[in-house]
Amino acid sequence: MHVLRAQFRIETQRALEFAASRGFGVIVAADERGPRASHVPFVLTERGGHTVVQIHFTAKNPLVALADGSRRFLLIVTGDDAYVSNDWYASRDNVSTWLYEAVHLSGVAHLRGLDDNRGHGDALLAVSEARLPKEPWDLAQMEPGKRESMLAAIRVVDLVVDEVEGQAKLNQHKSDADHVAVANRLARSEETGHRRLARKMQALRQGLGYEMP
Repeated sequence: MHVLRAQFRIETQRALEFAASRGFGVIVAADERGPRASHVPFVLTERGGHTVVQIHFTAKNPLVALADGSRRFLLIVTGDDAYVSNDWYASRDNVSTWLYEAVHLSGVAHLRGLDDNRGHGDALLAVSEARLPKEPWDLAQMEPGKRESMLAAIRVVDLVVDEVEGQAKLNQHKSDADHVAVANRLARSEETGHRRLARKMQALRQGLGYEMP
């Protein structure tokens, strides 16, 4: 599996783990009119030595027709992001920037048969419900007629991944003093995503003088 170069590259396994933990992204492909995109939940699986992203669309989505077994799809999975003002740094003359994490998975898309709809639905629900602190809900609890009607209205697509690009910009190139100053600012933010980024920055450079939350 080829890993594209990036400014701050995430190695392949970590990139896949990040994507799987998010479970939601933007799928993009192009037809004669240009790019098409949809926001989709997904399941990451291994099949025949390949990483496969399994997604679904409504049957009328134009991306369904593009999953022809030869066209390439791109899945964009983003994490938290945060704007960093230039006066947050300990040193002078830094430039304002954005910190973020993102992974791109790309490969050829294959349309699955209708018989795969239930299996995909079960797998997607199992992964998604496992994130919640409750007893999992599944399709078996749904009224059968309604369940089958909903399953018949979707089409399942496998994206067989052959390229992974992971990028994390978390001030890796800054001095320890600047790294700590920005991490401390984010840790005090009211936004949960900013605090998550702060924890990741702290994990990158442990043992520095971070403020305790």
